[in-house]
Amino acid sequence: MIGIISDIHGNFPALTAVLKKLDAAGCDRIISLGDVSGYYCMVNECIAELRERNIVNIMGNHDYYIMYNKKCERSYTVNICLDYQRQILTETNLEWLRQSVSNIRENGTWYVHGGWHDYTDEYVTDFSFLDKENGEIKIYVSGHTHIQKRVDGTCGVYFNPGSVGQPRDHIPTAAYAVMDDNGKIDLKRTEYDIDRIAYEMERAGFQERVASCLYSGVKIGEDGK
Repeated sequence: MIGIISDIHGNFPALTAVLKKLDAAGCDRIISLGDVSGYYCMVNECIAELRERNIVNIMGNHDYYIMYNKKCERSYTVNICLDYQRQILTETNLEWLRQSVSNIRENGTWYVHGGWHDYTDEYVTDFSFLDKENGEIKIYVSGHTHIQKRVDGTCGVYFNPGSVGQPRDHIPTAAYAVMDDNGKIDLKRTEYDIDRIAYEMERAGFQERVASCLYSGVKIGEDGK
């Protein structure tokens, strides 16, 4: 049984709630689709937990920004969060982030953060590839959009586990997925302590709007704050 998580974004209360569910489900392996970093202030706690569990991380776009000192061209707020995280990340946790892989292909499944043309920063909107044979690959998995989704095609299936740390599908619960050895896919959600991460963000000096969106399950600013 494999647990698939993505887009944790430094939200430790959400991560711990999801990991508790994966442990209870009997997952003997967990794959992170990337973006452990970005947005929320408990990034060291998140990485330390993944390190302790020997969880492999696929490089997300926020992880890439951190590693290569790049800015996000889409969001001023993202860059404020990234600058904060660059200041607080420990060298041990940075080294773990540096070891993130670009993608994983195994047992007929292909895992990426973004898409299959750009592993790190592509938003997958065209699913026509599911109607074309691609060798042994039958299951395609990506994150990045923060929206939990499944699409079935004639030659394969795609799913996005959604975001652990910042869901954007108007559901304010942490999203994840479980896949068994036969390829059966279950998309899951769990409640978590949003008040705690909102408090930690306020304590770290961030504006309320950066965390207020979590109560609505939308991206920053979409809740009107």
